[in-house]
Amino acid sequence: MNHPYTVDLNCDMGESFGAYSLGPDEAILPFVTSANIACGYHAGDPAVMRRTVRRALHQQVAIGAHPGLPDLVGFGRREMAVSAEEAYDMTVYQLGALAAFVRAEGGVLHHVKPHGALYNMAAVNPILAEALAEAVYRVQPEACLYGLAGSALIEAGRKLGLATAHEVFADRTYQPNGTLTPRRQPDALLTDPAAAIAQVVRMVKEGRVRAQSGTDVTIQADTICLHGDGAHALEFARLIRATLAQEGIEVRPYQPATA
Repeated sequence: MNHPYTVDLNCDMGESFGAYSLGPDEAILPFVTSANIACGYHAGDPAVMRRTVRRALHQQVAIGAHPGLPDLVGFGRREMAVSAEEAYDMTVYQLGALAAFVRAEGGVLHHVKPHGALYNMAAVNPILAEALAEAVYRVQPEACLYGLAGSALIEAGRKLGLATAHEVFADRTYQPNGTLTPRRQPDALLTDPAAAIAQVVRMVKEGRVRAQSGTDVTIQADTICLHGDGAHALEFARLIRATLAQEGIEVRPYQPATA
């Protein structure tokens, strides 16, 4: 059966650390097509990385590295004044760690998606975006770079010849310029599952999202992010997967058009 619409469903995973457990990763894996696995800076540790890679491969879920800022206490969601060179170095370091676990388990690293503040900083800072794209290009040039739809990170990856995937968010609200509403604002998250799913379907089928200002923003939806650390993450993953099927939207790992 040919589907006129296809989209990837990705989820941040492997964010437990030591004695601390975060997110029902194993339960969510059957409902997603890509897993972004923390690399030890904002979350994760070697044992968690290995287990998460192994579980993702078992479920035939595409594996991505999820590098972040070195901020375990802030979960990588606080901005840091890092230089482009520092961002490059920390990204290479984290990609190397996750890629080693993927290789050791017999898999292939499919994509790279920066985490949290690093992701948001690279979305609007071309110099930082170029540093992250360069790190991916040097370490794993065949990997796809996931970034905020229409952002500086996508443009930096495209200029280097990397495959890129425009990412949209199911549970976040948008600003008129296409950026996400900052988490520090009270209206940053969509807490109503029905509203979040309606937003996703519209982004995939119409290429538009309603901004907080009430205006429509044009957006490209190659991959949808589900946050695995929410209180109702599993229920939402199950619901969005079922709804996409009902809407005739095929869910599969992102494949560049040139592949």
